[in-house]
Amino acid sequence: MRTGLPVVLGGAPVVADELPLSRPSIALDPELTSALDAVLASGIITKGGRLAELERQVAAFIGVEHAVAVSSCTTGLMLVLRCLGRTGSVILPSFTFMASGHAALWNGLDPVLADIDPDTFTLAPESAARMLDEDGAAVMGVHTFGAPCDADALTKVANERGVPLVIDAAPAFGARYPDGTMVGTKGIAEVFSFSPTKPFTTGEGGLIATDDADLARRLRIGREYGNPGNFDSLFVGLNGRMPELSAALGLHNLPHLPRWLERREELAERYRAGLSDLPGIGFQRIPAGARSTYKDFCLTVHAADFGLDRDVLAEALGAERVSTRKYFVPPLHRQTVYRGTAGDAGAVPHSEALAGRIITVPLWSAMTDHQVEEVCAVIRRIHEHAGDVAHAVARSAALREG
Repeated sequence: MRTGLPVVLGGAPVVADELPLSRPSIALDPELTSALDAVLASGIITKGGRLAELERQVAAFIGVEHAVAVSSCTTGLMLVLRCLGRTGSVILPSFTFMASGHAALWNGLDPVLADIDPDTFTLAPESAARMLDEDGAAVMGVHTFGAPCDADALTKVANERGVPLVIDAAPAFGARYPDGTMVGTKGIAEVFSFSPTKPFTTGEGGLIATDDADLARRLRIGREYGNPGNFDSLFVGLNGRMPELSAALGLHNLPHLPRWLERREELAERYRAGLSDLPGIGFQRIPAGARSTYKDFCLTVHAADFGLDRDVLAEALGAERVSTRKYFVPPLHRQTVYRGTAGDAGAVPHSEALAGRIITVPLWSAMTDHQVEEVCAVIRRIHEHAGDVAHAVARSAALREG
């Protein structure tokens, strides 16, 4: 093997062991084992005290009146839209995870796909305003990759049309808005995911944060099939409960979250420092004063300046044992289930452009500085040999196809 060359050109790998995209943030210690053992020994593994305590602690952590834990963020979004009881269209960004739109479809609502701000990657308020008409049911903002959307501007848009603002806050538990308030405190409700890829996890699960007491009451009924307790269901709900074992894991992890988020921010800054001078490489802009959770750390690749496109970079990084993901690709307007939905490539040009050049690189809370530096070194040497790398990847693809 030749030193100094990318692997696709016969060089030796820089990365010693394969780097995954993410790893769960879990404080593994005897206290966790004891907490889980206590749940199992109690005989109460659902609808118990741990769930109630997690809801209490999370509400205090965010600064809201009500926290309703559920089985997933998707379930939470579905329940919020169901409990609001509205009909018509939901305005949401095309550049988001499929669950955002699915929650609208599951409720018989019409997802209308709006464009994003090309710098923050979050729903553009002016695009949402253009799409929202008299048949609007809600506006749904999304905190893309853990960075807060412009909730104040979206609130103004929603209020002017007389509809609620719901926020898909899936990756943003622990993030802050530019005004210093915690994510979870804006809109009629914000819905978090606690799945394993998130900086804060309960294994699987989610949570709805709201200051609306009536909505919180309905959400608690909704997660019990719509059953208020007398088995005379008030509306069509579902089984959306979070198990006690998940709640116990969440209670154990919660005190560690500030440290984990600080570490993720350090790693993100190390990536920026290591790559910001490379032509053609860009980053998501975090609004001034805001704090992202950096659930994902993404790069944008402008092929004309970098020397090769995103897809070639992804293949070259894979050969270097560096996991990547093209996130969110395809955006909603190009997914089969959303064909025919208002919004196409012409209506969402920034979403379409971003989907063609974005790539997610490894980041997790326990990642080391050295691992980030390895990824940066690999990307730099791929750039240095961009022309040869592009030809090598093209030849490899042609051989596979032939």
